[in-house]
Amino acid sequence: MSDTRLSFALEGGLDLPSEGRILLLGAPGDFDASALPRERCTVVQRSAPDFAAWERRGWDVATAPEGEFAAAIVFLPRARDRAETWIAEACAAAKGGLVVVDGQKIDGIDTALKAVRKRTEVTGQVSKAHGKSFWFAATDALADWARGPAQLEGGQWTAPGVFSADGPDPASEALLAALPQKLGTNVADLGAGWGGLANGILTREKIGTLHLVEADLVALDCARRNVTDPRAQFHWADALNWTPPALLDAVVMNPPFHTNRRKAEPSLGQAFIDAAARMLKPSGQLWLVANRHLPYETRLAERFRNSDEIAGDARFKILHASRPGR
Repeated sequence: MSDTRLSFALEGGLDLPSEGRILLLGAPGDFDASALPRERCTVVQRSAPDFAAWERRGWDVATAPEGEFAAAIVFLPRARDRAETWIAEACAAAKGGLVVVDGQKIDGIDTALKAVRKRTEVTGQVSKAHGKSFWFAATDALADWARGPAQLEGGQWTAPGVFSADGPDPASEALLAALPQKLGTNVADLGAGWGGLANGILTREKIGTLHLVEADLVALDCARRNVTDPRAQFHWADALNWTPPALLDAVVMNPPFHTNRRKAEPSLGQAFIDAAARMLKPSGQLWLVANRHLPYETRLAERFRNSDEIAGDARFKILHASRPGR
């Protein structure tokens, strides 16, 4: 929800309860919530960087709603199944209260509005800034939208909205096939997701510790189920600023290249390369997989003394770099 759309909604018919707690579910860390009564608000945020941003700002922030709420505002995520799960979660948290759903058109707000209307009465809506807000009384009619982690046929646990929720990612599988048997003792998987890479990494020789670093708490909780090797250590953190206990022998990663936009953002993957270079020993090595079109080679050449493509096909490229510069 943009702050302008929130103000517009409050002026255009949205009447938040004058008493009781207000839940902000999925609010981005940079959202301007000055129009809301801060002392009554709780932000539920499962993204590590956004959680940290709200915490720095001094807001009440948690990873799950606790207690009763008079109203809940859902900040619509891109994944439809996660969006529906959050709407059901908001209804459960604000029983007898008001639920507001806000999102951009490109993220599916029109689809969400249509789906809610089929189940219950929508009492108001506004359109502004390439998006919409709509609101309705919390209802049990959407309870079946709540979806938790589920086990795939292959035995892996995934959850709505996590990367590659339907099964192993082909790019990660290609990366595992290209990895050498010896990676070193102290290794990290940056952006570990639900652990699709981790179990394969742990089959390599002489791994002492594998750090799984993941910003999405839902994905990390799935990884805890999928990766039971005692050498695995789990870190709910932003990979871009996470600091390992000691410099690493190797980093293996399938870095994300989307944030909240549908268009690819190579700068995100490039920032992962910068982070890996910072975490590695002078003799450390990086292995990563990327879509063929993503321009990572220049950044690798800037941050490492040696880098090249070691495998790939028309879709993916497997890149290896060694000897990071400081």
